[in-house]
Amino acid sequence: MAHHKSAKKRIRSSETRRVTNRYYAKTMRNALRDFRALEDKAVATEKLPKMVSIIDKLAKRSIIHKNKASNLKSKLMKQVNAM
Repeated sequence: MAHHKSAKKRIRSSETRRVTNRYYAKTMRNALRDFRALEDKAVATEKLPKMVSIIDKLAKRSIIHKNKASNLKSKLMKQVNAM
């Protein structure tokens, strides 16, 4: 158990951050799942910039790694182009 005031605060703040990060990551995964289920190229092309924006925001905040973000965006672009 933590004895220092700063260590107790660190435990509280890291738990809050963990929950917030999990929420944003899960939201992105759900959005990806919905995007991958699209079959109409026009709709997918319209929604692609929004998905890229979501992924970039998570990478910027270090919720996902920047390389993972690049890989996800690349796969989405390939999917849209293959439609």
